[in-house]
Amino acid sequence: MESMRLTLFLIGIFFNATTLSGVELLVHDYYKEKCPLAEDIVRHNVEVALLKDPRFAASLLRLHFHDCFVMGCDASVLLDSVEGMTSEKLAGPNVNSLRGFEVIDKIKYLLEEECPITVSCADILVMAARDAVQLRGGPRWEVLLGRKDSLESSFSGANLFIPAPNSSLEVLIENFKQQGLDIQDLVTLSGSHTIGRAKCLNFRQRIYEAKEEYHHGYDHYKRYTNFRRILQSICPIEGRDNKFAPLDLQTPKRFDNQYFINILGGNGLLGSDNVLITQDLDGQITEHVWAYASNEKLFFASFAKSMIKMGNINVLTGDEGEIRRNCRFVNA
Repeated sequence: MESMRLTLFLIGIFFNATTLSGVELLVHDYYKEKCPLAEDIVRHNVEVALLKDPRFAASLLRLHFHDCFVMGCDASVLLDSVEGMTSEKLAGPNVNSLRGFEVIDKIKYLLEEECPITVSCADILVMAARDAVQLRGGPRWEVLLGRKDSLESSFSGANLFIPAPNSSLEVLIENFKQQGLDIQDLVTLSGSHTIGRAKCLNFRQRIYEAKEEYHHGYDHYKRYTNFRRILQSICPIEGRDNKFAPLDLQTPKRFDNQYFINILGGNGLLGSDNVLITQDLDGQITEHVWAYASNEKLFFASFAKSMIKMGNINVLTGDEGEIRRNCRFVNA
């Protein structure tokens, strides 16, 4: 069954309809009466996970992003495959790449102990992403809550809507537009690449192909040349596909505005990072990048705003969906 919701989602995109379909029913402090300790339980367990492995910050943020870009923020990305439904986890952008599922499982288990069938997996993803960002030095924002969980996943949607690491600027803009997100959201949310890592397979093209958009930032001090040599030492032209490099070589474990400083110098890891500058013909995106590179507080405020906006894409509320007992499976 793949998928009436995906079909409706595509129809909405075709007619340029907004994807913020349930946002009016989301509220702050949604669990204040229903499950008072919900946000504390999420934050504590995210903190524990990050102490064990700081990379989980980027992983949890990426889980939320990959969830919202496929049919909306409905925890469909957490569903395992069952007969008649292939998990989004097996789609090209996600397979052997997404992680953090066990962290969500632990949080869900504890929330079910505290408040059975009350806190949705979709809301857990939203809260966990927010807490992961703050715990790595980024901003904190108040999240709107009250989402329900999807009854299905969309393998084809995950392959269709999640941006590729070598996407052109035109493709990125269109991809975000399909989600009801604008150019400023694209630039702002790209700043999440201030933390996390990427596999050699995803940035090899950027360091070996002679495309100008991949090689912006030459200067008399050869700073870019040195950066490229570092990447080549990590990722040879053949082999070592699964070798990792940090998305932000300067401050890889801290959520800050260094990403924007990096791409202004041509030192973004992914091709899709550098095209924000090299393919920006009218300079609108470059203005945003310069603003964020020079003012971290501005970036933090904008990031919080865009995360709230993204977190409200095509949410399920009211009688739509369900609150799963186990985030990996729909309720029996």
